[in-house]
Amino acid sequence: MSARAHLVSYEPATYDDLESAPADYTVELVGGRLHAQPRPRGKHIGIEATLGMRLGPPFQLGDGGPGGWWILDEPEIHFIQDVEVTVPDLAGWRRERMPSLPEDHRFRIIPDWVCEIVSPSTRRFDLDEKKPLYARYGVRWLWLLDPDAEVLEACTLAAGGWHSERTFGPDDPVDADPFRGVQFTVASLCR
Repeated sequence: MSARAHLVSYEPATYDDLESAPADYTVELVGGRLHAQPRPRGKHIGIEATLGMRLGPPFQLGDGGPGGWWILDEPEIHFIQDVEVTVPDLAGWRRERMPSLPEDHRFRIIPDWVCEIVSPSTRRFDLDEKKPLYARYGVRWLWLLDPDAEVLEACTLAAGGWHSERTFGPDDPVDADPFRGVQFTVASLCR
């Protein structure tokens, strides 16, 4: 098994199992199973940070945009207290729904927007398990960013399922809900 392997427990897992996992893994609890993957590589972290820098000033701080959002890297989201727990690459909440940040690391309010940076080691988990979980709990917008293909798919929740609004290629200006008006290209995130 590769040192970068995605590990899955097939026995029922608990939040205590999640908390006892090694610190160098991102650990999530979905469908009663523990999923652990090594912390992201440098390129992945850079893309995550760059996207946060693009969205943060106008949407979180109100600099050149409407403000009114929290845009956060890798928050621990508890969809059902200590039963369904994910750590998306980025997530956003409208402040009218979450006026302040939680005191601890557990986010119990479902985000309005989630972005997953899909890598070869997380693709199957992100698409087959997390994407339906986000729909099931009512996350309104989902962006799937594939840095290898330099493609971003913007999805909107409709009638309980995901509707692909648009797929942006490397040089297409990304202008998608819920963050319209601040344009950048996928290629600019992936450099």
